[in-house]
Amino acid sequence: MFGSFSLLLLIPIFAVGAAAVWLAGVQLSNTTDVIDSRFGLGQALGGLIFLAIATNLPEIAIVVTASLTHHIGIAIGNILGGIAIQTVVLVILDGFGLRRKAALTYEAASLQLVLEGVLVISVLVISIMGTQLPTSVIYARLAPGDLLIAALWLIGLWLINKARTDLPWQEKGRAPNTSRPTPSRSQEKREKWSTVRVLLIFTLAALVTLAAGVVLEESSTAIAAQVGLSGVLFGSTVLAAATALPEVATGLASVKIGDYTLAFSDIFGGNAFLPVLFLPATLLSGQSVLPQAKNTDIYLASLGALLTAVYIYGLIFRPKRQFLNLGIDSLVVLVMYIVGVIGLFTIVRGQ
Repeated sequence: MFGSFSLLLLIPIFAVGAAAVWLAGVQLSNTTDVIDSRFGLGQALGGLIFLAIATNLPEIAIVVTASLTHHIGIAIGNILGGIAIQTVVLVILDGFGLRRKAALTYEAASLQLVLEGVLVISVLVISIMGTQLPTSVIYARLAPGDLLIAALWLIGLWLINKARTDLPWQEKGRAPNTSRPTPSRSQEKREKWSTVRVLLIFTLAALVTLAAGVVLEESSTAIAAQVGLSGVLFGSTVLAAATALPEVATGLASVKIGDYTLAFSDIFGGNAFLPVLFLPATLLSGQSVLPQAKNTDIYLASLGALLTAVYIYGLIFRPKRQFLNLGIDSLVVLVMYIVGVIGLFTIVRGQ
């Protein structure tokens, strides 16, 4: 789309797309909070379904386009490569959202979030296992790995919804001493909106996120081509960071209103949902997608699972102490991600 544009023109286009994603993300977070209370979904489930899917609309568009044009590598890299950096978004929310208040996992601690984190790791493990199957294992345009990921995601949604009422824990799985969101004047005003108005704003914000996300992807692709960044490194760094902007915007907006569980659930929910896109990718391309994953894709999927595990421990142990304005778990995740990216560079250079 922007291949013929100069670098001086591409950078402002990217900036405008980022601004649009940011503004739309704020609206997505605010309206999701109202939808959760209006329909009794709860913060975790609302983030897992509505907010997670809406903020991943750019990834959905990229995967659909790549599958239809048979650029399978782009589809795989977009799904598996984005999970690790989206997990690092929680580091940003911890450092810039809460500042010196407390660690994000201390404020957002919930057994539902632990279950969401386990779901992320589960779908990633199945994805990695699916990469080892031969490409010939496909029937009626369906591959077993894709079906199992989709089925596990649906079962996970059911179990997490069940955990809202059936967990035999104190306060139904919510950690004691966590602060409850205090409604602001703007929140109280939004609560008075009609359901139709809330859903309309949510839908419009989602469409803006989709369109602006595609602009971000196309402009960042053109920028990477002009600066000579390789495809694998581009996909796991620049493109992944660009498509993670909706999560940053919605996450900071959720933290600002004190809805820490929603912020966490948006990230875990989006990461759990992304591997489900292997099913439409296989259906649209007519070929088994997962077995075509490269070693770098498997490496990034493993890194995403590892970072998620750190935050699961954080949600259970609830560290309150901070270092450099970060919870100890966020600091560990940041270091592990930097080391992981260095390892990725090593793999690419060795190929």
